[in-house]
Amino acid sequence: MFRLLMRRPGRMLLAVTAFTVKEIPLWFLPVVTAAIIDLVVTEGSVTAVLGWLALAVVLLVQNYPNHILYTRNFMTVVRDTGADLRNALAARLQSLSIGYHTRMSSSIVQNKLVRDVENVELMLQQITHPLLSATMVLIGAVTMTAITVPQFLPVYALAVPIAIGLRAGLRRRSQVRNEKFRREMESLAARVGEMASLMPVTRAHGLEQTAVSRVASSAANVRHAGLHLDMLNGHVASISWVTMQLLGVGCLVLAATFALTGILPITAGEVVLLSTYFALLTQGLTQLMMLIPVGARGLESVRSIAEVLEEPDVEQNAGKQEVDALDGRLVLENVSHRYPEAETDAVQEVSLDIEPGTTVAFVGPSGSGKSTLLNLVLGFVRPASGRILLDGVDMQRLDLRTARRFISVVPQESVLFEGTIRENVAYGLRDADEERIVLALRDANAWQFVEELPDGLDTVVGERGARLSGGQRQRLAIARALVRNPRILLLDEATSALDPAAEELVKEALNRLMRDRTSLVVAHRLSTIRQADRIVVLDQGRIVEQGTHEELLEASGRYAEMHLTQTDLH
Repeated sequence: MFRLLMRRPGRMLLAVTAFTVKEIPLWFLPVVTAAIIDLVVTEGSVTAVLGWLALAVVLLVQNYPNHILYTRNFMTVVRDTGADLRNALAARLQSLSIGYHTRMSSSIVQNKLVRDVENVELMLQQITHPLLSATMVLIGAVTMTAITVPQFLPVYALAVPIAIGLRAGLRRRSQVRNEKFRREMESLAARVGEMASLMPVTRAHGLEQTAVSRVASSAANVRHAGLHLDMLNGHVASISWVTMQLLGVGCLVLAATFALTGILPITAGEVVLLSTYFALLTQGLTQLMMLIPVGARGLESVRSIAEVLEEPDVEQNAGKQEVDALDGRLVLENVSHRYPEAETDAVQEVSLDIEPGTTVAFVGPSGSGKSTLLNLVLGFVRPASGRILLDGVDMQRLDLRTARRFISVVPQESVLFEGTIRENVAYGLRDADEERIVLALRDANAWQFVEELPDGLDTVVGERGARLSGGQRQRLAIARALVRNPRILLLDEATSALDPAAEELVKEALNRLMRDRTSLVVAHRLSTIRQADRIVVLDQGRIVEQGTHEELLEASGRYAEMHLTQTDLH
C-alpha cells in the first residue's frame, strides 16, 4: 500500500506537510493551557494571557486552509490509487486465459473490481488521518515533555508497546475472520449472479422458492461470518478503550503525586500539560485500535485483488511475433487437447489443411470436440500435443492479440452490451464511419429493422440486447463481424436458436459474410452447411469422415446417418 501511495510522491509530500502544519494546535494548545494556568497561579499579567490567546487563535485559524490543502492532495492520491487498481485489474483480466474466466464466476470478479477496491479506498481514508494525527501528537508530546519535564518520558513509553502488543495479539484472528467473511461475500455474489442469469428458467419451471432458498443459504453464511467478525471487533474496541483510559488515569494520578510529594518539581500547569498530552496520546492510540477492523478488511481486500494480479494462468503474448496481415490458411498437425481433470482428450490427433477462402464445417454429436477445435484455432486453449499453423507459422510463436484482429466470431448466442446499435456494431473500432456501419448492417440483413426503430442507429439495445429478438441480435452480431472485414470466420451454431423465418435471413447474411473468407462452421442443422467446401465429421474428438455434402452422402457413413435422421424428423 505504501508503494502504491508513493507513486505520486509530490502530492503525498504536500499532503503530509499540510497535515503536519494543521495539526500543530492539537499538541501545542496544552502548552498554552499550562502557561495560562501557571500565570493565574502566580498572578501573572493579563497582557501575557492575551499574548498566549493571540498565538492560539493564529494556530487554530491556519487549520482550515491547510486541512483543505491536505484533503485535496491526499484524496486525489487515494482516488487515483483506486482508479489504478481497477485499471490494473481490468488489464489483468484481459490477459488471463479463457480457462481462468471459465473457472471464475463473473460475479466474484465484479466483486473484486468494485467492492474490494472500494474497501481499500475506505481503509486509506479512515486510517491515514488518525495514524498521522497520533504520530504528530506523539512527536509533539514527547518533544514538549522532553523540554519541560524530561523525567516523565518513561511513562509515555508504556503506551506504545501496550498498543502494539494488543494489535499483534489480535492480528491473526482478525485476518482469519475477515478472510472467511470475504469468501462468504464472494459466494453470495456468485449465487446472486447465478439467480439473475437463471431467472427465465426459474420462472418457467416454478422454482422461485428454490432460487430464494439458495440465496438465503449463502446470506445465512454471510450473516454468521459477519457476526463472528463483529464480535471480534467488539472485543478489540472495548479492550483498547479500557486499556488506554486506565493508562490515562494512571498518568494523571502519577503526575499529581509527583507534584504533591515534591519528587519532581512539577507545577500545576505542568500537571495539566502532562495529563493532557497523555490523554491525547491514548486517545489517538485508541482511535487507531478502533480502526483495526477497517484496516483488516482493507488488507483482506488487498489480498483479494492480489489473487487476480498474481494469477499465473496468463495468455503469454509478450515478445512474440506480431501479425500484420493474414491470408487465412490454417493447418492442424496431429492436434490433441485435454481439459483439466478430464479423463479423455476432447480432441485427439486431428490433422487438417484448410486453404484460404474455403469453408469447412464441423459436425458430430455433443461432446465430439467441435467447439474445442474453434477454441484451439482462436488460441483460447493450447494444444497438448501437435501444432496449429497460421499462414505457415506455429501459433505458439504468434502474438495472438494481433492475430485476432483478422478473426471474427459469430457465436450461437450473440453477445451485445448495454449501448446503442452503432456502438455494438463498431465495438472497438474508432475509425468506423456511419457509411461503413450501414453497409455492414445491409449485408447482414439488419438495416431494414434498424431503420424502423425510433432512434435508428442510436437505439439502445438494452442489457445483452434484451429489447431485440433473437434473429435481430444475431444479425447485429453478423454486422459486427462484417464491419471488421476479417480474413478468418468462426461460426459456432450461429442459426440453431432461431425460428425458420429468422434463420433464412441469418443464413443469407452468413453466406455474404463467408464469401472469400476462410470460414470454420460448427453446425447442428446439416441443411445450413450443404454448400461448404468440406464437411468434417467428428466423434469422440477424432475425425471419422470428411468430404463434400454429396461425397459424404454417397459414402453412406456417419454423415449419411445423421442426414437421414434429420430428414426424417422434418
